[in-house]
Amino acid sequence: MEGADILLRAGCPEPQPDARELLFFAAGLDLSSYAANMNETVPEDAADRFFSCIERRKMREPVQYITGRAYFFGYEFLVTPAVLIPRYDTEVSVEEALRCVKASSAVLDLCTGSGCIILSIIKEAQKKFGKEFSVHGYASDISKEALNVAKSNSKRFRIDVDFILSDLFDNIDGFYDIIISNPPYIPSADISGLDPEVADYEPHLALNGKQDGLFFYRKIVDAARRHLTCGGRLIMEIGYDQADSVTSLLCGAGYTDIRCLRDLAGRDRSVSAKWVQME
Repeated sequence: MEGADILLRAGCPEPQPDARELLFFAAGLDLSSYAANMNETVPEDAADRFFSCIERRKMREPVQYITGRAYFFGYEFLVTPAVLIPRYDTEVSVEEALRCVKASSAVLDLCTGSGCIILSIIKEAQKKFGKEFSVHGYASDISKEALNVAKSNSKRFRIDVDFILSDLFDNIDGFYDIIISNPPYIPSADISGLDPEVADYEPHLALNGKQDGLFFYRKIVDAARRHLTCGGRLIMEIGYDQADSVTSLLCGAGYTDIRCLRDLAGRDRSVSAKWVQME
């Protein structure tokens, strides 16, 4: 495929699947329609759209921002450059939340971005408990633009979530059975060395964990204690080398039953801890 050859020469890491995804997007195809029409000539307008997309990808713009969609936990989400692209690694945190969630639990998603975490939890909880006893979802973000994306996704899924514009817990009230977050955790100095798809296109507001990458964990670990029900869970995605540091923060703050969860590659990816209020 000519598009894949262009991406290969540009140094894109996965030229073949990227070109196929962009062709599907430009021509309005899926796997079945592609298989049925793979020997036919692509209409000129679709070909023009395709090569326009290829030029954007050639500059290392992520496919998900070009198509405006990303897949997470089996669901399709709208995405824009205002939000991080959902990644399969984050599904580890969602799976832990689903292990802990009960009927009618209140779940708060901090730094919600596209809303993929809270919406996936609610969708799966609806299957488990039925819509009447499903999760009560709350989601916050410091970015208005990100919240607008999350709201659009909630409308697509026809799920009611209370969205809150907040810098972490600044505008958060009440108590929650689960607080879950994928906070910024990349040390500031490391961002420029990331793949160009991340460093040049994804929002630094959602990436930058300040000097040592632990800035937001310190704040969340401390403040979450004032918003968790007794026996409630704090679940946070972490960088592959941050398990010991984050676990130490949780231990020092009085959390118990601390678990480190690994992704499919065997890397530390999420930490889960219980909060039991002291008498």
